[in-house]
Amino acid sequence: MKTLVSRFVKDESGATAIEYGLIAAGISVAIIAVVNGLGTKLNTTFSSISTQLKEARSEQRLGKGSG
Repeated sequence: MKTLVSRFVKDESGATAIEYGLIAAGISVAIIAVVNGLGTKLNTTFSSISTQLKEARSEQRLGKGSG
C-alpha cells in the first residue's frame, strides 16, 4: 500500500493532462473572442454596403443617378 501511495504522489501524468486541457481551453476562448469580434465587424461592413447599394438603387430609380 505504501508503494502505491508513493507511485501516486510521484505520477505527474494526470497533472500534465490537466495543464494541457487548461491551455487548450485558454486558446479556445481566445479564438472565440477573435472570431466574435471579426463577425461583428464584418456584419457592420456588410450592413453598410447593403445600405449604400439600396440608396444607389433608389437614386437610380428616381432618375438622380449619373448613368
